[in-house]
Amino acid sequence: MGAHEGELRSREGELRKVARVVLLDPTDRILLMHGYEPDDPADRWWFTPGGGLEGDETRQEAALRELAEETGITEVELGPVLWRRTCSFPFDGRRWDQDEWYFLARTAQTGTAPHGLTELEQRSVAGLRWWTYAELSAARETVYPTRLAELLRTLFDEGPPSAPVVLAPEIV
Repeated sequence: MGAHEGELRSREGELRKVARVVLLDPTDRILLMHGYEPDDPADRWWFTPGGGLEGDETRQEAALRELAEETGITEVELGPVLWRRTCSFPFDGRRWDQDEWYFLARTAQTGTAPHGLTELEQRSVAGLRWWTYAELSAARETVYPTRLAELLRTLFDEGPPSAPVVLAPEIV
């Protein structure tokens, strides 16, 4: 999620700008965070690191900052934007309306040490895990964005798209 969760919108009606990271290790495993609803720890899902932009930072700057805060990983080669989507979901007693950009990134640094989790993240993140494509495609758990395994398969087969692919909006 990222810092300043309360600042869902800078102006009423404006989507929260979010940078997310599809972080792959040298063996093409993807790093996902395990989240849960603070008031209902049984409501769990997996998602990519990332969060909202702060101040006048760019999406690239936000992606790298959020990745460092949420995973401790700083040795990253940030690539192109793979996907874009809008989403709306209830979380922690309010609705989040977001414009998310998913950056491809690669790292050889597979050890994680989250050090900058916000208070809300401390109440809603159970941990981190590297997933192989096979594990992700066989997972029965909820993963966001939906179809992540299929999106990764296309990425592995075809390489990054020449322009970001706009995913279907997700309204939960």
